[in-house]
Amino acid sequence: MCGIVGVIGIEPAAPLLLEALRRLEYRGYDSAGIATLLGNGIARRRAPGKLGNLAAELERDPLPGVVGIGHTRWATHGAPTQRNAHPHGTPRVSVVHNGIIENHAELRAELEAQGQVFETETDTETVAQLVDLHLQNGLEPVEAARRAFGRLEGAYALAMVFAGHPELMVGAQHGAPLAVGFGETAMYLGSDSLALAPMTRRIAYMQDGDWTVVTREGAAFFGPSGQAVNREVRLTVQTGAVVGKDGYRHFMEKELHEHPAAIGQTLARMLDPATRSVLLPTLPFDWAKVPRMTIAACGSTYFAGLAGRHWMEELARLPTDIDYASELRYRKPPMSKGGLGLLVSQSGETADTLAALRFLRGAGQHVVSVVNVPESTMARESDVVLETVAGPEIGVASTKAFTAQLTVLACLAVGAARARGTISAEREAALVAALLELPSKAGEVLANAAPIQRLAERMAEARDVLCLGRGACHAIALEAALKLKEICYIHAEGYAAGEMKHGPIALIDRQVPILAIVPSGPLFEKTASNVQEAGARGGQVVVLSDAAGCAKLQSISAEVIELPTVDPFVAPVLHAIAAQMLAYHTAVLRGTDVDQPRNLAKSVTVE
Repeated sequence: MCGIVGVIGIEPAAPLLLEALRRLEYRGYDSAGIATLLGNGIARRRAPGKLGNLAAELERDPLPGVVGIGHTRWATHGAPTQRNAHPHGTPRVSVVHNGIIENHAELRAELEAQGQVFETETDTETVAQLVDLHLQNGLEPVEAARRAFGRLEGAYALAMVFAGHPELMVGAQHGAPLAVGFGETAMYLGSDSLALAPMTRRIAYMQDGDWTVVTREGAAFFGPSGQAVNREVRLTVQTGAVVGKDGYRHFMEKELHEHPAAIGQTLARMLDPATRSVLLPTLPFDWAKVPRMTIAACGSTYFAGLAGRHWMEELARLPTDIDYASELRYRKPPMSKGGLGLLVSQSGETADTLAALRFLRGAGQHVVSVVNVPESTMARESDVVLETVAGPEIGVASTKAFTAQLTVLACLAVGAARARGTISAEREAALVAALLELPSKAGEVLANAAPIQRLAERMAEARDVLCLGRGACHAIALEAALKLKEICYIHAEGYAAGEMKHGPIALIDRQVPILAIVPSGPLFEKTASNVQEAGARGGQVVVLSDAAGCAKLQSISAEVIELPTVDPFVAPVLHAIAAQMLAYHTAVLRGTDVDQPRNLAKSVTVE
């Protein structure tokens, strides 16, 4: 959520800030703005809506200056209007903020009582007004900022500039990420390295409670009590290359077609094709002695975790819990001594998942993270990182990152099972062989898009959709329903197929499509029975299956989509791709904003 960028250099700042904000669009936003230092003052340009509106504003009224800050805002306190868009400030200071200041109402009342005049409804303006009051009382900018940080409660990443101080920018991090970029002739602040990569690859990551004083020559870092601290400057793996659509209509369409590469690159890190074995990293624990595993994740990654739980218990016989990361630490479950916490996140910055990581760490668990950004906060705080090699994912709705997560979790389950002695070397080899087929089979799904596009015409007319699956495919049914909600704005519900008789069957009529995910395998007959029950009550059943499954269910289905025949162990990955393709084509027909659906953010960095 939200994106922050700052620059202090020798070139005009506004074009650099605008380009960096474009690279932060994937995080989700509904307004944007830029402020630069001009002489002894501060000038701002802000606009609601897309960055194109801000770019047009800058074209009409250019913004000079070589020092500035920029922001893409995802509204929390106050509507997404020009008035509420960041940067916020006074004639003396300008501030951008990612996060939520939880004690803003208390601070606002205090500041208004002392004569500060607020212009917006946002919690962020409280920070600017607090710093401004300190400045009016004679404090220098760095001390004014430091004192303000001490009063703030909640999550925040902050960057601020000060009128009359062209050599200074101050930043702070508490619960939301902020990085410092070191250039040849300039210094930078940014929410992530992707935004800063075109300007510099030399990045220092701040830790919670840090604040920094940035000048054109470098940056000094301080801990919560004001003590000087060192933060390593490292080379980011991100590049400055433009992330484009490469001729596709949407980023999501492009990223759908990157499934084979993302799966293949991830498998290359996890498998040895020559020996048909899983390559597990060096671990600080013995799999055979792990008594229980706890998975925590949010959104689509939670569904990947559900499939992972199924595989881990079935193959490795390891008792596994899964929680929404947003609930885990509030539920405060007892943790087994020597247990394992497994966190799954695309960005590695998801606030709830990061908080779950710290809860698990505090409960004495080993911590393993599955992330797509190896430099992320979550990666840095984990004992072991299992990287999903999916590359940047710009579309808000997760696609290739989700299948890469499934790939990692499937490999992990096989490796853990072998380490725990619950499968033989021959079974491991067979499962690895099935995994190695996935990239080519994913390509076949993508190449056979025409039936899915035809089915999208049926889905586009629906108001409600039920999605059914069993076992690991229950997770895919939930993922299918989420995609229909996220980008199509269709009310869709995912259910374990056996649960239909316990309530949802009452919803079935001829107006409600039922998307059944039914690959051949041990659970086929049970799931097929549930599909037949729906069809017998007039439900418009749509089946995703392989050739054998489609042949058996053709007579009771309104439509069948045939997917490649694979080992049942890996079938959920292919069915996930088909479900995502269906949602994409349905969204296109409904005319929604596929890449940036309303009210959603890619990286949810606040609770």
